Amino acid sequence: MDTAQHEFALALASAYRTGDALDAQVWQDSVRDTPAAYAVQDAVAVEMGWWLAGELPRHWKSGGASRSATLTHAGLRPDTVRADGASYADLPLHQPGIEAEVALRLGRDVTPEEAATLDEASVDGLIDAMTVSIELVDSRLMQASQAPALLRLADSQSHAGLVLGDWTPYRRLAWHQQECEVRIDGGAAQIHAGTHSLEDPAWLLPTWLRHLTRHGATVRSGTVVTTGSWNGVHAVHGGMAVQVAFPGIGEVSLRV
Repeated sequence: MDTAQHEFALALASAYRTGDALDAQVWQDSVRDTPAAYAVQDAVAVEMGWWLAGELPRHWKSGGASRSATLTHAGLRPDTVRADGASYADLPLHQPGIEAEVALRLGRDVTPEEAATLDEASVDGLIDAMTVSIELVDSRLMQASQAPALLRLADSQSHAGLVLGDWTPYRRLAWHQQECEVRIDGGAAQIHAGTHSLEDPAWLLPTWLRHLTRHGATVRSGTVVTTGSWNGVHAVHGGMAVQVAFPGIGEVSLRV
């Protein structure tokens, strides 16, 4: 990690501690490529004490705009992964939004050697359970979604929190027909059907697992990944209640 990346990592850590947002224009030249962005992610986590250097987080986000897009990944800070009904009133949020998602849980360890050979047809046997999740997104950058993509990736892809519902045994569903219902503050349900950008949440597992094992680590059983939004991003603000349901899978709620 070079000096510019290290300084950006320290600035992000300070933003977490103080709640102050950073000006992306100041840092736009600090992260030159994707490996550098991931190095900053890791450095922030170690600086904040979320996990030790070289240790794999137990919760992740992964996804992309389409199957032809480059997928991105971020380990999630443990204290923001919460159970159904959780409040995030304790977090300093700037421009929060919520994404309705499906999370998957590994049922066994995956070694680097196995991850290297995985394809879409071979992932079902790795997953033991799934659940409805809500990702709370926010940025440590003033420009938020308008900041350069590499800075956003370094900033844990704008992650703020993750609420997980009750786990249910995994099964491959007719995802192109699956409905997702989002209610904000008790309002009418906003229905999204078959809108997952990758068509199947499990499609990203080979790429995600190769990312996690790229330095030789084994991914442990019980590791969780939330797999991308079905609703884009709904803007929310402090005090709002959010409910998300995937009929046939479950439901979950949070309060911002």
